[in-house]
Amino acid sequence: MTITTFDDVEAEFEALDDWDDRYRLLIDLGRALPPMPDAFKSEASRVRGCASQVWLHTRHEDNVLRFAADSDAAIVKGLVALVLMLADGRAPAAIDPAAIRARLDALGLSKHLSSNRTQGLASMVARIGDLARQAA
Repeated sequence: MTITTFDDVEAEFEALDDWDDRYRLLIDLGRALPPMPDAFKSEASRVRGCASQVWLHTRHEDNVLRFAADSDAAIVKGLVALVLMLADGRAPAAIDPAAIRARLDALGLSKHLSSNRTQGLASMVARIGDLARQAA
């Protein structure tokens, strides 16, 4: 199955019985992210509150926000990919951090991630919300 949407991820998570397989899926999602140019990896684009290094860059394009992101940790990069599936290509006003959190919570991630990763995921979603509000 080719995974291109968050709905695909939900279906795949449901089909996988083992969290080790789900972690592998997250790692694969992270590997599939387009490379983020080094020029975008700055202190200004770094997401605070993440134990791993996470960078998030945004640009306005045709009335929607486009995101580029990266992390130095494989599972975290997969989490970044999940968040981008829910935010990239949307109008700033359509990006709802509470709705993003709810979709992520439905995957059961918080029960299986370390507290540092759970906090980092919350920081990523909050940063996306901040960037959307600034762009609106």
